[in-house]
Amino acid sequence: MRKARSLRLPTTATALVGAAILAPTLAFAQTATGVPSLLEALTAAADPTGVADSFQANGATVTANNAFFQSLGTNGRSCVTCHDPQAGWSVTPRGVNARFQATQGADPLFRLIDGATCSTASTATAATQLRAYSLLLGKGLFRIALPVPANAQFTISVASDPNDCNTNASTGLTSPTSGTLSVYRRPLPSTNQRFQTSVMWDGREASLTTQAVSATLGHAQATGAPTLAQQAQMVAFESGLYTAQATDATAGALDALGATGGVTTLAQQPFTVGVNDSANPNGFDRVVFKLYTAWQSLTGADAATQARRSIARGEQIFNTRAFTINNVPGLTTAANTSVSGSCSTCHDTPNVGNHSVNALMNIGVSAAVPPALDVSALPVLTLTCTAGPLSGRTFTVTDPGQAMVTGRCSDIGRMKVPVLRGLAARAPYFHNGSAATLGAVVGFYNGRFNLRLSAQERADLVNFLQAL
Repeated sequence: MRKARSLRLPTTATALVGAAILAPTLAFAQTATGVPSLLEALTAAADPTGVADSFQANGATVTANNAFFQSLGTNGRSCVTCHDPQAGWSVTPRGVNARFQATQGADPLFRLIDGATCSTASTATAATQLRAYSLLLGKGLFRIALPVPANAQFTISVASDPNDCNTNASTGLTSPTSGTLSVYRRPLPSTNQRFQTSVMWDGREASLTTQAVSATLGHAQATGAPTLAQQAQMVAFESGLYTAQATDATAGALDALGATGGVTTLAQQPFTVGVNDSANPNGFDRVVFKLYTAWQSLTGADAATQARRSIARGEQIFNTRAFTINNVPGLTTAANTSVSGSCSTCHDTPNVGNHSVNALMNIGVSAAVPPALDVSALPVLTLTCTAGPLSGRTFTVTDPGQAMVTGRCSDIGRMKVPVLRGLAARAPYFHNGSAATLGAVVGFYNGRFNLRLSAQERADLVNFLQAL
């Protein structure tokens, strides 16, 4: 059991609507299996830059009585296996490695079905076991096996596959137009779901309910779907859960001195689909984040004040720094077209940062050689369009994205625009874990869209993202 330590309560935590809140619990009361026996309404988890808080609008959860925490399949897994409260409700390489070392790889997280680079990987020795789970241990990546769509407008060939899963006929492609394609993705957080406009990186699930069923049958290897009551319980838990950074190691409480960071205001944030759609010039406000406006005018040379001012400057850069957004399928309607915008053009949900309508986008992270990102150990795939308006074009990617759902060439590489709250707790970033840090994320955007950020501006933007 982790030893609890004291933590100063954010100044607005006692104002959480509809709940009697004490100080956030930093350590869980745990069962012998490591699953928390009671998840308090407000909990805190240390992360590399401070502390993130999670709040349940529906109150504390007795986990033994909640399907999200129950093993409903045959391999010992539950939802919380891959959505760890101590890792921003996702997984991190640090946490994965700790679980591997503590259990010698016996933790339910380590299952060949999707935790290994291929379901046929050998785990007979310690060395082969480490190789089998290398992407999970190194980047928190799970293997996602997808059938080639029957209506695909493209053929697929494997340029390279370090994991040999796509080149093996028993686990991979059987022809350029048939079989199974394995891609490797990070688990999206199971928190802040009230703001979501699409489910899964490629949008393949229609709702949280269908996702819960698919995960139980697939990841947990259940012999039957969860009951309707269990499905409803999982969805209710996720829909009522909020997570945000609460304190920064240097700036301190993120709701101090007029700022509105932290989970309190996030839980109260109004949201409707399309609330701030950047495609609607009459309804779009580019000032998407208004959490740290009060810190812009702070004075003082002390470290905390300087950190707060940096966060406020980063927020301004995110909202207002204009640049040319070029060749982003899903945002622009045709290839090689561009629009003028800012970070908030795509991340347009107020104070949350995902896209407020169901529109997946391709910013180039799936490219075989994306600038400033690490895609080593991922398969390289060549997709040749054979039908549709892009017929004759060839794309080289590490993940076809939404195209594996729709079959359309125009959807190659497109992924959801994720919620940005609670980022500091869940590195690495992007769907394939190719950015180890938020600094690498900013570096990618700086190069991809020629933002021309100074070193100070890059630091300010990173500090802001860490404070979400």
